[in-house]
Amino acid sequence: MRSGAKTAIVGGVFLVVAGGVGYGGLNLYNGITGGDTSVGPRAGEAPKTGPVTGEEVTATARDFLAAWAAGEPEKAAQLTNDPVTAGPAVAAYRDGASISEAVITPGTPVGAKVPFTVQATITYKDVSKPWSYASELTVVRGQTTGRPLVKWAPSVLHPKLLTADATVRTGVAKTAAVKAVDRNGDELTAEKYPSLRPVLATLRERYGAKAGGATGIETWIESGSESVPDTTLLVLSKGKPGTLKTTIDAGVQAAAEKAVKAFGKASVAAIEPSTGAIRAVANNPATEFNTALEGQQAPGSTMKIVTAAMMMEHGLAGPRTVVQCPPTAVWYGYTFQNLDKFKIDGGTLTDAFKRSCNTAFIKAIGPLDKKDLANTALGDTARRWFGIGEEWNIGVRASNGSVPESAGTETAASYIGQGKITMSALNVASLSATAKNGRFLQPYLVAKSLDDREFAQAEPLPGDVASGLRSMMKAAATETGGTAVRAMAGLDFPKGAKTGSAEVGDQAESNSWFTGYSGDLAAAAVVQAGGHGSDAAGPVVARVLKAG
Repeated sequence: MRSGAKTAIVGGVFLVVAGGVGYGGLNLYNGITGGDTSVGPRAGEAPKTGPVTGEEVTATARDFLAAWAAGEPEKAAQLTNDPVTAGPAVAAYRDGASISEAVITPGTPVGAKVPFTVQATITYKDVSKPWSYASELTVVRGQTTGRPLVKWAPSVLHPKLLTADATVRTGVAKTAAVKAVDRNGDELTAEKYPSLRPVLATLRERYGAKAGGATGIETWIESGSESVPDTTLLVLSKGKPGTLKTTIDAGVQAAAEKAVKAFGKASVAAIEPSTGAIRAVANNPATEFNTALEGQQAPGSTMKIVTAAMMMEHGLAGPRTVVQCPPTAVWYGYTFQNLDKFKIDGGTLTDAFKRSCNTAFIKAIGPLDKKDLANTALGDTARRWFGIGEEWNIGVRASNGSVPESAGTETAASYIGQGKITMSALNVASLSATAKNGRFLQPYLVAKSLDDREFAQAEPLPGDVASGLRSMMKAAATETGGTAVRAMAGLDFPKGAKTGSAEVGDQAESNSWFTGYSGDLAAAAVVQAGGHGSDAAGPVVARVLKAG
C-alpha cells in the first residue's frame, strides 16, 4: 500500500481509502476469497509449470484487482505478464477517465478467466455521474518465472480498449454531438440501427463542427488512430447536437438490418443508381468494423459484370455471341470447372452469364498475349468504367475495391471474381448501379458540399456495353435457367441481377454473393459460408430492394 492508505473489510466489501478519497472496493464473494498470496516459487524452488490452478487464478485475480482499485498501478503491473505496458495503462486509466471512486466486483472464475464488473463515479469539475460496465481477465503462467500472472491486454481495463494506443478520457468533448437524420429527416440512432454505430461515430468526428452543435462533457475511448473513430462511453452533460442529413432511407435501412440477421455473418449495401446516394448499409454482427463498406473479399461471379464489359470492350464477345461452355476449361495447366460440371451446348454469352458458366468466360477470352491484351485489361476496365480502384470519398471510411494486375492462372481466376480481386458489398452494389445507370456515380453518404471532398470519376459506359450488360442481367433475373430468377421474383421492372460464390481458403462452403437492381435501387450482399449466391445473399438483396 502507498503511504497513508488504509484498508478495511466492511460489510463484505474490501474498501481502499487513500488520501481521504474512497477509491475502490472488491466484493470478495463468488470464489474470490482470502488465502495464501504467495503464488510464486519460494527461494530455491524450480518455477512451476503446467496450467494454472483454481487457487492461483483466484489469488492472482484478487491481488490484481485490489491493486488496481487501490490506485497502485506499479503493483498491479507486476501481477501481469507485461508490467512495462500495463503499469502506465493502469495509471492513465484512472486519471484520464477522472474516476473519483469505484467498486470492482469479481464474478465466479471460469477456468482461467475471471469476469468482473466496475461500478464507478466519474467526476469532471463540478459534474459527476455513475458509470458501470463488465470486463474480464485471464490468468496465465509466466514463461520464465512460472508465476500465475494476469494476461495483459488493454481490454482488461475496459472491453472497448482494443489497441495499445487507445485510452479512456473524460472532458469537454472534441466535437459536438450530431443528430444524424435520413433523407426524409427521420433521426438515425445506433440503438435503432446497430449497423450504423461506426458510421454515426465517424460522421460526428468528421462533421460535428460543421453541423452547428455545441460540445458537452463526456467520457470516451480515444482510439489513438486517425482511421478509427473515438467511441463515446458516457455523457455527463449534454451539449447541443447539430443536425446532419445523410442519404440513408430509414425504411430501406430497417429492411437491411432485418435481412442480415437471418445469417451468422452477412453484409448488404444499397445505392440509388441515378444519384449514387447510399440508402442502406447493414452488417450482422454489427461491429465497429463496417464490413459492408470496408470489406475486402473476393466477389465471385458478380465480377462477371466487369468481365463481360471487358469482353465487349475488346470485341471478344457480345450478348448474342455463341460461346463455348464445356464442363471444364484448362488455363496454363490449371483446370477450372462449372458448378456440378454443367455445360451449355451452342449457347450465347447471355446464356453463359445468366447460368454463371465459368468456363465460357475463360475460354472466350483465352490467352491474352494472343489477343494483344495485357494482364491489366480487367483492372483497366474496372477502373475506367466502374470506378473500382479510384479513391472513394463517401463521407466515412470505405474500400475502393481492387482489381490488380495478375499472371498465369490468377488471370483466369480473376475473370470469375477470384484470385487477388477484393471488393466490399458497397463496391459490388455499385457495379449493378453503374450497369443500370449507364455510368458510374461514386456512392456517397453525406453531401460533398460539407467538406468539398473530391468524388471518384469514371467514363460513361459506351451505349452498346451498357445495354448489353442490362440485357444479360435481365436474363439472369427473369429467364428460365437464370440463377437469380427465384430471388428477383415479384420485384418491379426494370430489374437485373448477378449471382456469385467465392471460394475462401479452407472454408468448407463458399461465400454467397448477389447483386441486382429494381427500379432506381441497386444492392449487393455477401453471406459468409452461405454457398450459392441465390441461396443466401439473394434473399437479403431481394428484401432490401422490395423496401425501396
